Amino acid sequence: MSNWNKIMECVPNFSEGRDLQKIEKIADSFRAKTGVKLLDYSNDQDHNRMVVTVAGEPEALKKAVLEAIGKAVELIDLTKHSGQHPRMGAADVVPFIPIRGCTMEEAVALSKEVAGETAKRYNLPVFLYEKSASSPKRENLATIRKGEFEGMAEKIKLAEWVPDFGPAERHPTAGTVAIGARMPLVAYNVNLGTGDVTIADAIAKKVRFVGGGLRFCKAMGVALEGRGIVQVSMNMTDYTHTALYRAFELVRIEARRYGVPVVGSEIIGLVPMEALADTASYYLGLENFSMNQVLEARLME
Repeated sequence: MSNWNKIMECVPNFSEGRDLQKIEKIADSFRAKTGVKLLDYSNDQDHNRMVVTVAGEPEALKKAVLEAIGKAVELIDLTKHSGQHPRMGAADVVPFIPIRGCTMEEAVALSKEVAGETAKRYNLPVFLYEKSASSPKRENLATIRKGEFEGMAEKIKLAEWVPDFGPAERHPTAGTVAIGARMPLVAYNVNLGTGDVTIADAIAKKVRFVGGGLRFCKAMGVALEGRGIVQVSMNMTDYTHTALYRAFELVRIEARRYGVPVVGSEIIGLVPMEALADTASYYLGLENFSMNQVLEARLME
């Protein structure tokens, strides 16, 4: 990767978290590809979702992502899918993130190329979102995905929800997909010592920005049925302005009113080193700490 002039990241989310054979077949789309490196992939059975983190040179990354979307369309049938995480497509959301030597404008352009080719190859309706959105109403993924796979059958026929690419008709098994460009995002979840998902829902409403909470935080309550607990599942959309420790502490403060303890937290996928260093600095009470003091950061200079 150090020899690549331009590095673009992509974090596609697929609606499969239980069938390991399907998960591996989708991940294979990113393996042994020139100009592409599979950095991480994880699956969650409760969410029934797979999150892939891959980086590469833009053109090579484009080809690999298109292959993975095609594999998801082939393997995933949303008429037989259920899980805790909202979803509207087999390949549910495909964000591109500029990392090195490329701009947000280039990420937007790449997302639109992938969107057009996805619609053409797989007859999939595509919505552009975040920085690639065709209108302010479509910037927020949650707004696009509202109604999920089932509701999209009628929603997509409305004049205000005509897709940006592809047919104005939901794919019968693969649904629809959102493709766009955005800043680096941290998927951060805080687990609570209760099985009552209404408590997690109530806390999520207080923590997320639209409920008067943290500016760069999206949140929802999720039941982890396999563990008998619940979690506040969050997307931190700009960790440089809303730190992870603030999200953790606000969830803990709100949980206190219900007499519920925080029993752990988790990061899904990869996380920028700066996001963790900032949180470590807070909890350790470090004075005048900077990323220049992180050994690995200096070695990569």
